[in-house]
Amino acid sequence: MRSSLDNIKSKFGAATSLYRLLIVNIGLFLALMILRTFLFILGSDFVIFDFLVEKLSMPASFSQLIFQPWSVVTYMFLHIDFMHILFNMLILYWTGSLFSEYLGNEKLWTTYVLGAITGGLAYLIMFNLSPAFSHQINHSHLMGASAGVIAVMVGIATLLPDYTVQLILIGPVKLKYVALVSILIYFISIPLGNAGGQIAHLGGALFGYIMIKQLKKGNDITSWLSNLFKKRSSRKSKMTVVRSGKPIPDTVYVEAAISKQEAIDKVLDKINKSGFDSLSKEEKEILYNASGKSNK
Repeated sequence: MRSSLDNIKSKFGAATSLYRLLIVNIGLFLALMILRTFLFILGSDFVIFDFLVEKLSMPASFSQLIFQPWSVVTYMFLHIDFMHILFNMLILYWTGSLFSEYLGNEKLWTTYVLGAITGGLAYLIMFNLSPAFSHQINHSHLMGASAGVIAVMVGIATLLPDYTVQLILIGPVKLKYVALVSILIYFISIPLGNAGGQIAHLGGALFGYIMIKQLKKGNDITSWLSNLFKKRSSRKSKMTVVRSGKPIPDTVYVEAAISKQEAIDKVLDKINKSGFDSLSKEEKEILYNASGKSNK
């Protein structure tokens, strides 16, 4: 048993930040669903299940939150509905893969966590200050990865606004439009139900936008969280890119990402004007690399 646990721990430690986030979210969901199923089979009520969900989710009331401060973190990994976790994990995988490709594993998990915390704070502030939620405040709890996921999505859309993705039934769409439409939907959906969730989405989106804007200026507002785990991250040399013995600043990653996107845009413009056959060998290589293929 100990050997198996050590093996699982080793594999988890070697996983990328994206897969760790997926594992924690899906693992907690499965654990809760298994518990609920056993309780049902045994003919027991769901008191234990409901208690765990309540303690892991984040209450809107400050008077309740002070007795479970850990929920500011645990809520962002908590799901009890299959469709809820399915959509969150699909979006996290899609945007997280692109995010980590340009900004690295460490930036991904810090953006997710801080985006979710920002979303939780937005939820707390609105529910405690807005008269519209005064009758809900003592009964409302927040759960789900959405705020962290949206922070990642808006972050990569801010970094690469003209990056084109293929959406089912829609076709090619630039990331900036995906982000803008999502934010609009969250905002206009506040009066329609799940107001707390929609507000948290907007808080996460705001963090993702500000984080990238500050990163472009050379300010990493996620570094303090990374520093809390300095000892752990220092053992993973793959998280730090070194050239001539010196770490490369985060601004270099941002500049490289922007330059890469500009090169792709130029190639696409040339295709629109003169067709694919007009591309040089180097331009075709840029296009193939951008699509994840090899021109060999």
